[in-house]
Amino acid sequence: SAIHSILVITFGWDLSDRVVIPALGISAAEFACFMAFWFLNMAVVVRGIDCIRWLEKLGAPFLLAVGFGLLGWALIAAEGFGPIFSQPSAFTTPAAFWSAFVPGLTAMVGFWATLSLNIPDFSRFAKSQRDQVLGQAIGLPGTMALFAFIGVVVTSATLVVFGEAIWDPVALLARFENPLVVLPGLVALVIATLTTNIAANIVSPANDFSNLWPRQISFKTGGIIAGLIGILMFPWKLMADPSGYIFSWLIGYSALLGPIGGIMIADYYLIRKQKLAVDELYATDGRYRYSRGFSRAALLALVLGILPHVPGFLVQVNLLSTESVPTFFTSLYHFSWFSGFGIAFSLHLIFHRIGFRT
Repeated sequence: SAIHSILVITFGWDLSDRVVIPALGISAAEFACFMAFWFLNMAVVVRGIDCIRWLEKLGAPFLLAVGFGLLGWALIAAEGFGPIFSQPSAFTTPAAFWSAFVPGLTAMVGFWATLSLNIPDFSRFAKSQRDQVLGQAIGLPGTMALFAFIGVVVTSATLVVFGEAIWDPVALLARFENPLVVLPGLVALVIATLTTNIAANIVSPANDFSNLWPRQISFKTGGIIAGLIGILMFPWKLMADPSGYIFSWLIGYSALLGPIGGIMIADYYLIRKQKLAVDELYATDGRYRYSRGFSRAALLALVLGILPHVPGFLVQVNLLSTESVPTFFTSLYHFSWFSGFGIAFSLHLIFHRIGFRT
């Protein structure tokens, strides 16, 4: 979107005659911009982890600069923190608040659960345990809280300046009339999105595909496979509907990631007491071999942690009617990361206690 906006502003394209390709749901120009960004991602991936590390160091200042720049604009343009901070709550009852807060919280936890599960892809390069703890403690909670705050303030300011709430930074930057402001801002967004996408969405699956068949699939090949799947998912369609993106996509895969996190935490902290035999992780006949390479106890805990949320998901994507599913399951779906984590966590411990470990 940022690349497309740059081209629109630079060449003065008239979007009134925009033609959407039915199979894609976007125009040819928008798809070309998506593919340009895709090739940019792949160009970084094929250069390996050192290039990714260099790019991450470059991208962090851009993220902060754009964020503080938008925050400064919001405070000046709206003459303060905007109407959101002075308006009364839109929720008239506690029940109305919780019905919005819980799904939103689950969606955001699910959003970050991806990186929380694959953070070892990065923390294994740290020089010590203390370094990776400090890095995450400083780099993640504080900056995420800051950017959430900036998002609220800037969106509030758009109500004052433009008469409507604009949450998309690309759409917001496109509203500015001065190209000297718009173009650098959009370029910074491209770089920031590139660094975020590679770290959060490419490194982990690239390692996963490589580990499935290490003799044939390198990290670079794994990254390309992940990129190809990324095209086939039509991600622009996921983003087109905010409600579907949050309730179907983010909460939907929270039901998958929560149980995985529960099993990992239970196994590492309570069962193994934070001790791993590193050499045996790579031994075909070591203690982690389980049954032909798979832990049946962990897989069963995973399946049982996911199953209770399936009815609610099917209702959410309109494959089942609301009337055909008990309210308990549709409500449980909105807690899917937390309930899935708890169920899988508990079952994995129980299976270990009763001796079902293979």
